[in-house]
Amino acid sequence: MYKFSISLPMIALLAAAGVSAPQPARADNLLINRVQQEKGMDLPQRGMSMEQVEKKYGAPQRKLSPRGGDSQKHPVINRWDYSNFIVYFEHSHVIHSVLNTPAGNNKNPASVN
Repeated sequence: MYKFSISLPMIALLAAAGVSAPQPARADNLLINRVQQEKGMDLPQRGMSMEQVEKKYGAPQRKLSPRGGDSQKHPVINRWDYSNFIVYFEHSHVIHSVLNTPAGNNKNPASVN
């Protein structure tokens, strides 16, 4: 019967190669923190109209050019940037609001148009 064993030099080699038990990804922790932070904030809710958002939160710092709209499967998407959050609209209603934090593709939202 074959018995598998690892020698001390083999363990040292594996450790040097960076082989270890899986660690939780830092991005996962950032995402969890971001979602928890968003829950405690007053962000525009799904279904609000552009008019309702502007009335409640004021004019955005920036309204990006609409994207999509080339077919029913690709509706027009608008993005409004506020100082602390970003609002995404499908046609004229909110589909998602997120904190404007240095995570993911929001490292420099001003660079996107």
